[in-house]
Amino acid sequence: MNALARALVAATVLGSSLAALPASAAEWFPYPAVEVTPAFSADGQPKDISYSPLPKAAKKWDICVSFPHMKDAYWLGVDYGVVEEAKRLGVKVNVVEAGGYTELNKQISQIEDCVARGANAVVIGAISFDGLNNLVAELAKKNIPVIDVINGISSPALTAKSLVSFHTMGAEAGRYLAARHPAGSPPVKVGWFPGPAGAGWVEAANKGFMEAVAGSAVQVLEPRYGDTGKEAQLRLVEDVLQATPDIKYVAGTAVTAEAAQGLLRERGLSDKVGLIAFYMTPGVYQGIKRGFIQAAPADSMVIQGRIAIDQAVRALEKTDLVRHVGPKIFVVDKGNVGTVSRDTILPPDNFAPVFSVK
Repeated sequence: MNALARALVAATVLGSSLAALPASAAEWFPYPAVEVTPAFSADGQPKDISYSPLPKAAKKWDICVSFPHMKDAYWLGVDYGVVEEAKRLGVKVNVVEAGGYTELNKQISQIEDCVARGANAVVIGAISFDGLNNLVAELAKKNIPVIDVINGISSPALTAKSLVSFHTMGAEAGRYLAARHPAGSPPVKVGWFPGPAGAGWVEAANKGFMEAVAGSAVQVLEPRYGDTGKEAQLRLVEDVLQATPDIKYVAGTAVTAEAAQGLLRERGLSDKVGLIAFYMTPGVYQGIKRGFIQAAPADSMVIQGRIAIDQAVRALEKTDLVRHVGPKIFVVDKGNVGTVSRDTILPPDNFAPVFSVK
């Protein structure tokens, strides 16, 4: 049995185990994770494992990392994980960001430029679930490993995936609401803001959320899709508040929750409209600590970035590789926010974007 799979992690670990993980950047592992088999399967079976990376790379590989944008703290957290793991393993990293979820062609051209400059492997936070498949196939023909990080890509030619199930993330947020408003209790209206239309992670989260609230007293308004820039999300929330003043919750992306905090305070609605995010950022974490946001699942985006770099190195060095894996998801709310180790799920407060590791 290889080192990656030697220890199964019981499902009961969740918050307590994650809170106990070492904060040192050099000692982030072993980390409670979930492997999906068969890899890339939509109905694959999850298995709890303990993930440990390589101690060091055999050589100074050159890895290209492509993000949709760096507009919010979520991708800053992934950047932190990528950069720190590249330093720990001793490899080069070049990070590019396309500028938003409308910039698929730019993302493709940036990746092509990276490869033309000599990148040995590519890590992609995809703008589109299907739109990068031709590129992935071309890279596979050139024997360039491609790692799908965070968002999801549908191509079977991928080398590996470092991501969680956004279906599960959305479902966790939905279950949180459904548990508080079960069938038979007074109905509550929820504004739902899943993110940019067409992105794989958005569609998955939307499906999970809707399935989780089905049969409860939660009445979800028509989903409002939009880019995860704060201004775009703020406009969407304002529109829903205007059209449906009796909503009881705003649920959606972390950016939605962050942007809505100030808006609700300005309108005197903080005690009347609850906020739920379906993933974690520093702003959401602080919002939960301060009581402005009720809850959010944590997907440990820093660890997803770290695992993606380790997978790329393992693929290049043709060593043991878990092809489809992500950190274990757990919900953070006011009940456990004081005990969860922040360093296991978020970047440091003072971290600024880093685009190159030499």
